[in-house]
Amino acid sequence: MKKYILSLAVVSLFYTNSDACAWSDPDYEYFNLFTQSIIKDKSYLPFLHTYSSRFFGGYNPSMIPDDNVEAWKKFFNNQLTYAETQNLVYKMSMNDLNALKNGNPTNPLLQKLGTGFYQKYKEGIDYLIEAKYLEPFMSINYIETENSFYSYSRDENRKNATSLDYDKTIAALTSLYHAARNPEIKQRYGYQLVRLNHYTRNYDSAAQAFKTYIEPIKLKGTVYYMALDQLAGAQRGMEMNGDANWNFFQVFMNSKDRKESAFISMKLSDTASFSNIMKRANTNEEKNMAYFLLGYEDFNNPIPIMEKMYDINPDSEILKVMAVRSINELERSYLPTYYYTSASSGKVPVYKGNTETNKSKDTTTEKATTEVKEEKLSFWQKIVRFFKNLFGSSKSDETGNGNKADQSDDELLNNPDRIPFYTTGYGGYDQTTKDYLDDLEKFTSKTKEKSKDEYWQIADAYLKFLKKDYKESTEILNEIKTTNPEYLEEIKRMKVLNDIVSQPKVDAAYEDHLMKDYAEYFVEKEVKKDTANVNEYDYYGSVPSTADFLKDVMANRYFLQGEDGKSFLMNNKLSDLQYNPNSSLVKSVEDFYRKPNKTQFEQQIIAKNMDSVGNIDAFFNTIYGDRAMRLADFEKAKSYYEKAQKFAGIPRVNYDWTENNGQTITKKQYAPAEYNGFNNIPDLVFGHNVWESFQSADAESMKAENYADFPFIKNTMNKLELTDILIQLKKIGSGKDEKAAKANQLIGNLLYNTSILGYYRQLFVMDIDNSNGGKYNFWNTDRSNPYKYYYKNFLDTSYIEPDNFDLAINYYQKALQLSNNKEEKARILFQMASAEQGKYYQYEAKTSKDFDYSDPKWSEKEEARQKEMDNLKNQKYRTYFAQLKTQYSDTEAAKDLMGSCSYFSYFMKR
Repeated sequence: MKKYILSLAVVSLFYTNSDACAWSDPDYEYFNLFTQSIIKDKSYLPFLHTYSSRFFGGYNPSMIPDDNVEAWKKFFNNQLTYAETQNLVYKMSMNDLNALKNGNPTNPLLQKLGTGFYQKYKEGIDYLIEAKYLEPFMSINYIETENSFYSYSRDENRKNATSLDYDKTIAALTSLYHAARNPEIKQRYGYQLVRLNHYTRNYDSAAQAFKTYIEPIKLKGTVYYMALDQLAGAQRGMEMNGDANWNFFQVFMNSKDRKESAFISMKLSDTASFSNIMKRANTNEEKNMAYFLLGYEDFNNPIPIMEKMYDINPDSEILKVMAVRSINELERSYLPTYYYTSASSGKVPVYKGNTETNKSKDTTTEKATTEVKEEKLSFWQKIVRFFKNLFGSSKSDETGNGNKADQSDDELLNNPDRIPFYTTGYGGYDQTTKDYLDDLEKFTSKTKEKSKDEYWQIADAYLKFLKKDYKESTEILNEIKTTNPEYLEEIKRMKVLNDIVSQPKVDAAYEDHLMKDYAEYFVEKEVKKDTANVNEYDYYGSVPSTADFLKDVMANRYFLQGEDGKSFLMNNKLSDLQYNPNSSLVKSVEDFYRKPNKTQFEQQIIAKNMDSVGNIDAFFNTIYGDRAMRLADFEKAKSYYEKAQKFAGIPRVNYDWTENNGQTITKKQYAPAEYNGFNNIPDLVFGHNVWESFQSADAESMKAENYADFPFIKNTMNKLELTDILIQLKKIGSGKDEKAAKANQLIGNLLYNTSILGYYRQLFVMDIDNSNGGKYNFWNTDRSNPYKYYYKNFLDTSYIEPDNFDLAINYYQKALQLSNNKEEKARILFQMASAEQGKYYQYEAKTSKDFDYSDPKWSEKEEARQKEMDNLKNQKYRTYFAQLKTQYSDTEAAKDLMGSCSYFSYFMKR
């Protein structure tokens, strides 16, 4: 148990701010518009804001200077560059340095420096030779104890400090220390003595070595703090946690590249670390740093801590770190990358799921299914309500802040469901967050007046941007005078943001302005990839950027202006329409496709996303033909399918995992006899269910009708041939005989079989099989468009126009009236009843509840509601079941159906 507790403490140390779900990364959930890393002192980069890991990692480690390299560079009188010094100190072999010492260097850098380099810096080179000898041994030996969480055998051949002859090494280092004349080199030998004793767990000797060999040399530079770091480690080993913590604090405060490790060491040394440090802080610098650590560790509201830091030093670099972390926290509230929307009015899809078994829906089963469904619905309603609150649901939220331009755009479309993105506010931040923004803005405005660093002006301008005061933000930016390249880049980016988000309407002239002045934010840099075989797969992609944000702003502008096609193509490929082929959106995309004289922006930024299907005209006509088929307009469908004969197949890709290369993405190639969205439709599409199992083969789930009177029905057909057959059946169905009855039954079968409830439900919704998915949901259909902001989340929000089950019922009604065969009539009535079930599911999905799980009487109200729905179902949506029961219960067809469909059997036995 002791081991377990210790492990949890360590784990919590490194994952304090991490999301509990391994697949979720909060740093990808907002736009990174304000660049945190523009702080001048790069040694604080690990302490920028992040939720993904214990320390910020969004920078190149080389941005943080190495104190030791800089000290050696100075020792060599800057004769070497930083990179050359780094090579000499860390990479160059001991043999190379010995060759220099012997007058015959072979290393190119040492040859360039010449043999005189050794004579000039003899003590330094000799030290480096000794240090390179010791370095492989400089790690502490692992000792397993009862407090160890893991028990494992380490590599016995791995070197550590105990591998050295302790007495001999101590004697050699002591001798070299006394022989050295240069104070810095002497102190470096002292550092090795402290380190060796620390790593061999001779903690008392390490502390004594620091007093004997480090302190007497009155240098408090890099080497001193390297040695102090080792002393603090030894003090922690002796459980002198207060002293250890204070010394780690000094290392943190006075080093550049050791801040992260010193911070971790402080956390491990003393659970009350930063509070105790504050008690020992005497100088303003120490107090300022202690305040920083306190604010960093407890970041709920850092402004009171920042006020104390301001009073000490408004020019403090660490004060800027606290400010940039605060700005980043606000960004996460104000700039989410994703908007969650539902089909309409907070309602969500209700799925009448497929089953591996036959139809089994007696009242008990239906009630159980409904309870599970309602539980899910309640959960999603809570999610919808949460995001509705997050993004604003009141009209004042949607059109507030006096932004009449956006409001007029919305009114122009006469559609209050289209909501401006960012320009009129998300409404997602609560009052506390708004207050936080106000307080931070006041603090920043105050600090920019006192500090000489232009950073505070940039920060102030950015907070004005978040508050949507673009004019004042731009005025502040225009007044900034700086030569700092990172500042200049941030100022440029913020001016672009202010320009674009303040533009209420996008027309051709503004698009030309974007391409002339801001093309770099919209024109994607070409990345050479093998599109047929992509082996590198990044789940997240790059962190959301300024360019991504501006793309969303433009997508929303087009959405507000009613240019849905352009809005869609800002975030999606043309091929994505296959997943939600609703007619109005498809028509808008096609209108853009056929638009003459496109602007440069439209050509290069929007139209480039139309190259993901084979024949574009065939793609559009297939979608239109499919919609006409679902409306039973076979003649119109034929006119579209005639223009779709070059359809290349529904564009899909295969995702395959390989052992060495990760995920391989390849374009799907359809087999000659495989359904591809146009070809290879079996004649069973005119048949009827044997049982309802979508996963079974069609020959198991479906049974063909008698097609003897209709020889033009082929075994397999394409969609154009299918329309010809339906037109012929429709003509025959206008007659008055049994053949006409059968023709109408076959048409009814096809319409039902290709509906949301049918085995071939994929045929007219641009899908390749009947497996479950968003297309097969019963949505609340009061709205024709479930999107509110843009089409960025197009693939995550499924919506197509609902089926009209009355079309199938009407054809079945004709068949019923014309048929004189009682067995056929029973079968037709069952098909009509099945279609009527679809009408009930649609009604149920649109019928909202005025209560949820928070209601203390939820169970009672839910039971009453379910009873009401059951009664209504039996009164209004079981008419054909009732007719089948009263008039045809003695038929063989009815008896057979009772054996294969349990919910029909239950109804018949009531």
